[in-house]
Amino acid sequence: MKTYASIFLLVITFLSSACAPALPVEPPPDVMAIRTSAAYTVVAEFTLTAAAFTRTPLPPTQTPTPETPTETPTIAFATDPTQIALGTPGVPCNDLSIDRATVDVTIVDGTQMTPGQEFVKTWRIKNTGTCAWGEGYGLIYLYGEKMNGQPIPLSIVVQPGEEVEVTVNLKAPEKIGNYISAWQMSAPNGVPFGVELNTKIIVQ
Repeated sequence: MKTYASIFLLVITFLSSACAPALPVEPPPDVMAIRTSAAYTVVAEFTLTAAAFTRTPLPPTQTPTPETPTETPTIAFATDPTQIALGTPGVPCNDLSIDRATVDVTIVDGTQMTPGQEFVKTWRIKNTGTCAWGEGYGLIYLYGEKMNGQPIPLSIVVQPGEEVEVTVNLKAPEKIGNYISAWQMSAPNGVPFGVELNTKIIVQ
């Protein structure tokens, strides 16, 4: 009897186990899908890292080529802008020199005159400038007693280095005394140049 009872219990137990509801079984994960997702993640991380450290190349810096300065020609004007200076640079266009021993051709200083006496004063001078003296050059009154002075214009062209005699017609004052009359050479534009030329007389 016990044998049959044991068998019966085993059958009941087996049937009960077979009829019990089965637990849901989760499907196995898709290994390939997991690997693909992981690969995309790694690629994305590398892409972001590369973008963060990749420097945008700067445009090439061009060094401007300095321009060569243009030299402006310097024009040197002579003392007399109406003429072109010739000869050595630094020497004025118009200049003169005198020799104290020969400058007074007529009427040396201290010559005695009578009141109102007319006389001709001549000086010897040398052209030490770079411009020739011609028309428009002559003596002009500078200071002192003018004595009705009338300069005589140059009648020749005086080249640089040449000597010439210049003359002025004068008249002694009417009053007794010592007088001086100073004159100077002038360019055509009226600008005087060179040392002064003077005459000193005694009216008695």
